Amino acid sequence: MPLSRDLLRLTDAVLLPGFAGHEPPAWVRRRLADGLAGVVLFSRNIADPEQVARLTAVLHAENPHALVGVDEETGEVTRLEAATGSSRPGGYALGVVDDLTLTEELARDLGLDLAAAGIGIDFAPSADVNSNPDNPVIGLRAFGADPEVVARHTRAFVRGLQSAGVAACAKHFPGHGDTSVDSHHGVPVVSDGDIEQALLPFRAAIAEGVRAVMTGHLLVPSYDPHLPATLSPKVLTGLLREELGFDGVIITDGIEMTAVSGPYGIGGAAARAIAAGADAICVGGESFDEATAAGMRDAIAAAVMDGLLPEERLADAARRVRELALWTTSGSTADPAAGDGEVGLVAARRALRVTRRADPASLPLSSAPHVVELAPETHLAIDKTTPWGVAAPLAGLLPGTTATRFTAGEATGPAIEDLLAEVDGRPLVIVVRDAHRHAWQAEALFHLLSARPDAVVVEMGLPHRADLGAVHIATYGAARVCGQAAAEVLAGGL
Repeated sequence: MPLSRDLLRLTDAVLLPGFAGHEPPAWVRRRLADGLAGVVLFSRNIADPEQVARLTAVLHAENPHALVGVDEETGEVTRLEAATGSSRPGGYALGVVDDLTLTEELARDLGLDLAAAGIGIDFAPSADVNSNPDNPVIGLRAFGADPEVVARHTRAFVRGLQSAGVAACAKHFPGHGDTSVDSHHGVPVVSDGDIEQALLPFRAAIAEGVRAVMTGHLLVPSYDPHLPATLSPKVLTGLLREELGFDGVIITDGIEMTAVSGPYGIGGAAARAIAAGADAICVGGESFDEATAAGMRDAIAAAVMDGLLPEERLADAARRVRELALWTTSGSTADPAAGDGEVGLVAARRALRVTRRADPASLPLSSAPHVVELAPETHLAIDKTTPWGVAAPLAGLLPGTTATRFTAGEATGPAIEDLLAEVDGRPLVIVVRDAHRHAWQAEALFHLLSARPDAVVVEMGLPHRADLGAVHIATYGAARVCGQAAAEVLAGGL
C-alpha cells in the first residue's frame, strides 16, 4: 500500500537531518517547505558566523519555524569555531572554577552568538557525570566527576543559554559518564549502582526548565537489560517522562551511530526511538543525502502502517517538536549587548592549576622554548582539524618559540633522542592530552622527563598526576583559550 502524503508529512515533522556544504541543497529546501522539522548543522556547514547567519536565513525563508540545531558545547566539541578552536573552555574547566555566575554568563554569551547566527537549539550542556576517568568520549565535556557539581553547573548553563532565547538540550540521558565504550562504535553499559547519581544533573536541568533532553545510546540494565535508552520505552517514557516528569522535547543522539543503527538501520532505529518516547530524530552522518533521508522517512511511515509505531505517538512527537520550534523562533528579548566576548578567556585563566616542584624561577620561561606536543587520536565528537595546543599562542608571546608535534606512531625512542639533542640548552615545554588514557603518551612523556627533569608539563586533557615536570600546568581543556591561558603563564604575561 502506498504511503499517504499526510503520513509522510507527519514523519518529516520529527526529523532533524544534517547535510553537506555551506548552502542547503535543493532537497533540504524542498522538504523544509513541505514540513520538515528542521536541520542540524555541523562544522562542514560552517565557515564563519556571517555565513551561518546567511545559511539559516535561507532555511527560515523556506520554513519560518524551522528548528535549527548545532552541537556547540564549547571546549573541544565546537562547531561554530571548529576552524580556530573555541573561545570558551568546556564544562570541566567551568566545574573546576565552580562559579555558577561565571558558568551562566558564559552560556548566555554563547547563546547570544548562536541566536545572532539564527540557531534555535544547542545540543548542550553535557549533563554527564564523568565518574570513570577512562571514559573515551565524555571526559572534559562534563562539568566534573562529582554529581552535585555537575548538577549545579548544568542548571546554570541551561539558565544562561535559554535567557538568550536558545533552547538548551541536556545530554546524554540517562548519563554517559560511567562508561568505557564510545556509543559511536558500540553499546555502553551503565552501572546500576551509579544510576541515581547519574540522574541528578538531569533532575536539576528539568527543574530549571530545560527545553530538550538528548538520549544516550546506553544500556541501563536496572531499567531495561535489552534495549539502549534511545530505543527503550522503560527509559524514555517510564523514567524520563513519568518518573522525572520531563514534558519537553526528547531528541535522540545521532541515530546513525552504531549502538542503535547497527541492529535496525537508521530508519528502523528512528521508528523504534519514536515509539519508545523520543520526539525528534537527529541524524547527521557524513554520507547522509536525499536518498538516505527519503528512505529514513519512508521507514518510519511504514512502521506506522505495520503497527510498530502508533500514529498517535508520532503525532504527539510532531506536536512537541512544533511547539519547541515556535519557542525558538518567537524572538528573544535578550539584549545582544549583554555578552562581552571575553568571558571565555577569563574562565580559562581561572581554571588553570599550576603545581611547582622546582625553583619558582622555572616560570616565567627565561627564553623562547621548544614545545613538544603529544597529539592523541580524538573521538568522533571532536573535529579532527580543530587546532589546539600551546605552541602557537606561546610563539606570539615569546618570538622564537619552536615546536614539534608527535602522534602515536611518531613518538619513537630515536625520534625523541634526536629531538632532545637538537633542543639541548633551551627551555622545554611538553604538552600532553589525556596522557593517562594513552600509553604511548605516558611512555614518551617519561622518556622526555628522564632527560629533561627541568621541563614544564602542560596537561590539556583530564589531569591524572600533577607531580610530573619541574612545573605542571593543568588547563582542564584543549580549547583555544585554554592554550592561550597556559601560554600567558609560561611567558609571564599574568
